[in-house]
Amino acid sequence: MNGIIQEILTLLDGEATRSSVAMRTGLAAELPIIMADRVQLQQVFMNLMLNGIEAMKHSGGELTVKSELQDGQLQFSVSDTGVGLPMEKMDQIFSAFFTTKPQGSGMGLAITRSIVESHGGQVVGDCQPVDEVQGFISPCRPM
Repeated sequence: MNGIIQEILTLLDGEATRSSVAMRTGLAAELPIIMADRVQLQQVFMNLMLNGIEAMKHSGGELTVKSELQDGQLQFSVSDTGVGLPMEKMDQIFSAFFTTKPQGSGMGLAITRSIVESHGGQVVGDCQPVDEVQGFISPCRPM
C-alpha cells in the first residue's frame, strides 16, 4: 500500500505545489503485501488526496497521509488542514452525488467507499480537529 501512496503523492506533487499544499507522510515500515486491486487502491488514494488538496486550493495548508498495521488490519488516513466540512454534512460525504464543490460530481468518496468495502474494509470521515478520512482493509490478506 505504501508504494501506491508514494505513486499518488508523486502524481499530485505539481497540483499540491500550485495550491501551496505541503504533503507529509507517516507510513509504517514493513507493511505486509496484500491481495488487492492495485488500480482500485490508486483510485482510492487519488480521490482522497485530491479532495484534500482541493479543500486547501485557495488557502494552502498541509495534507498528511498515514499507514499502519494494527490488529491485523491495514489502516490508512488522509487528513488536511483545509476549510473543513460542517459536522452536519459528515453523514452525507460518502453518498453518491453529494458534493460541496461547484464543479464536483459527488462520486469520488462514494467510489472510494465502494472500493474499500469490496476489499473487506471500511472508511469513515471526521472533521474534528481537521478533515480526515480513515479506513482499513481487513482482514489483512497476505499474498
